[in-house]
Amino acid sequence: MNVFEILKERGFIEQITHEEEVKALLEKESVKFYIGFDPTADSLHVGHFIQVIVMMHMQRAGHVPIALIGGGTAKVGDPSGKTDMRKMLTNETIEENGTKMLNQMRKYITLDGEKGIPANNADWLDHLNYVQFLREVGSKFNVNKMLQAECFKQRMETGLSFLEFNYMIMQGYDFLELNRRYDCKMQLGGNDQWSNIIAGVNLVRKSDQKEVYGLTFKLLTTSAGIKMGKTEKGAVWIDPEKTSPYEMFQYFRNVDDADVENCLSLLTFLPMDEVRRLGALEGAEINKAKEILAFEFTKLVHGEEEANKALEATKALFAGGGVSDNVPSTELDKSDFEEGKELLEVMVELGLLKSKGEGKRLIQQNGVSLNDEKVAEPFYKLTMADFEDGTAMIKKGKKVYHKIILK
Repeated sequence: MNVFEILKERGFIEQITHEEEVKALLEKESVKFYIGFDPTADSLHVGHFIQVIVMMHMQRAGHVPIALIGGGTAKVGDPSGKTDMRKMLTNETIEENGTKMLNQMRKYITLDGEKGIPANNADWLDHLNYVQFLREVGSKFNVNKMLQAECFKQRMETGLSFLEFNYMIMQGYDFLELNRRYDCKMQLGGNDQWSNIIAGVNLVRKSDQKEVYGLTFKLLTTSAGIKMGKTEKGAVWIDPEKTSPYEMFQYFRNVDDADVENCLSLLTFLPMDEVRRLGALEGAEINKAKEILAFEFTKLVHGEEEANKALEATKALFAGGGVSDNVPSTELDKSDFEEGKELLEVMVELGLLKSKGEGKRLIQQNGVSLNDEKVAEPFYKLTMADFEDGTAMIKKGKKVYHKIILK
């Protein structure tokens, strides 16, 4: 099956500039394509990982991914999907973040310069002559058309800086540079990048009279259209130091029933017949499908050993099989509890609550347990008496567990 058909069947493809031409191109030759990642954080998150999985599908089919780190564009900031300007990062932070992102990607795709190519747009954007750039590139952009783009329209009311207004031109220029350097013929990206991708396709055509193509794929959203990959503690990160394999497993073990099939098709490599079978399960049976989703994605990201640990920990807790060593845990100094410390204060420090007010409401709803006992007192203090063998288990709601270990 053509990789285009695989991506289409699995629900990745959202918009495309020339469907028949792209399908034919992917059938007849090994195509160089690029996906850009602005290094605004020191790790990829689950939203990014959809794009990594697309690169995996494409590379397995014999095509060549160019993993473009936006070392230059990150200094400007993409206004797409943002209500205000992004925080400005230092050059050193951007460079460090980009290196970490590329190192993460190397676990999933080959970036050896032949089967896959690592690149950084700082290599050409950082050294541009501004006047020359305006004459050669800026002259090919129509401001009226740019302002009609969704990424700009949604910012016109709150204010769009001239700095960010340049982002589309810079991303378009990336496509031109990659086409000239590597004969890159396609740009892929999330659906929020459609306007920027079109800008690049048009720039290559106007500048070099070459046909190149753009394709966007589905953002990871719930059935209600809300972006997935966020928890109370923030994004679900690929870095295990930021989001543990257990926490990642729990996130996908607890997705809504309506989102199971979509997540299985986008985030795993299970055959589509199996995806459809699992997605059609109902009632208590759908929980088995969620467990498979959580296991398969955690295995893909962190390996089978970590996925098995997360599965074992989940089964131990949900089946009442006792406390597992693989449950998230934090070491705290025993001196903190010799005179007692408010449980809700500890939960806020551990990132289990945003505020003590939230915790008080949760206690009123019988939503907090300590060592399998419901906590009824909002000002309950944790003392040494609560630690059996130097540990205490906090449970928030039905699904969130955290073990405190005294040191």
